[in-house]
Amino acid sequence: MNSTTIIPLGDAHVTLDQVGGKGLSLARMIAAGLPVPDGFQVTTAAYRAFVAAQGLQDVIRGALDGVDVARPATLDAASAAIAAAFERAVIPADTRADLIAAYDRLDRARTAAPRPLAVAVRSSATAEDLPDASFAGQQDTYLNIRGIEALVASVRKCWASLWTARAIAYRLKNQIDQDSVALAVVVQELVPAEAAGILFTANPLNGARHELVINAAWGLGEAVVSGAVTPDTYIVDKQRARVTGRTIADKLVMTVRTETGTREEVVPAARRQRAVLSDPAVLALSRLGQRIESFYGRPMDVEWTWTSTPADAAAEAGFAIVQARPITVLPPDWSLPSTAAAAWPSTPPAR
Repeated sequence: MNSTTIIPLGDAHVTLDQVGGKGLSLARMIAAGLPVPDGFQVTTAAYRAFVAAQGLQDVIRGALDGVDVARPATLDAASAAIAAAFERAVIPADTRADLIAAYDRLDRARTAAPRPLAVAVRSSATAEDLPDASFAGQQDTYLNIRGIEALVASVRKCWASLWTARAIAYRLKNQIDQDSVALAVVVQELVPAEAAGILFTANPLNGARHELVINAAWGLGEAVVSGAVTPDTYIVDKQRARVTGRTIADKLVMTVRTETGTREEVVPAARRQRAVLSDPAVLALSRLGQRIESFYGRPMDVEWTWTSTPADAAAEAGFAIVQARPITVLPPDWSLPSTAAAAWPSTPPAR
């Protein structure tokens, strides 16, 4: 396997230029002992080799020539032209061989799981998830991908998603050099989540640093991220380790796995207005969120999943972290009292 194109997800020596913002964050959290599903990273070197081998940089430059952010049709046309070129292009044989080897190795390591192994394929751009750049959702994610052909197709789609109309416009508005960006791909074992959601380690509505906010819904997390479902909301006072607020929503839809991907389906009536998380589960997840905030030293936006575990398992055993990025915009008054800040270690304890 070429170590420049495929890197273990937990490699602690990766750089932003190699694996992008999402990949770097996941690697750092694994090294810190946080519960992140295993996998591997397809580095930006693989993307750049693909683009160079297929002569795609000239296609990209030509498509971007004359693009005007004030004229959405030009963005859509450029994106469509680049996507079509990526779809026609062939992934180099050595990169394909590396993908097969890495996927087979991950598959064999998970002998208890149905085979071929289901994975999540997530884009990770070199200009996303940075402390001063709100770049979430610019590129694509594909869930429940099984088999090498589906994996190869998903990697190529992720690469093309670097050039969606939204991503092109974002870079133009923020004066990010279009020639300098590249995209890595995170491939992770897909957690068979019974519930999932988003955790904010500071209250995004009022800026309160001492409050942690959790959104939760049934199924995989895509319904929450996309806004397709109104999730439950839980508020935790971090200083007192107490749930201080909860709003249980009428959760109409959830994202579930299918044979070849995912779909949204109606939540069974008995679960629609049932709380997704118990208070002990909320507090266990809150502790994970605070470990992540302590590790990064700033408020974080965290995507999590939950799978039920035996009753005697550790409180945090059912949770997994699939992404964490800085919160880039908060109301101004969210300073944490020094006495509370001192109560949390500067680095998270190992599991």
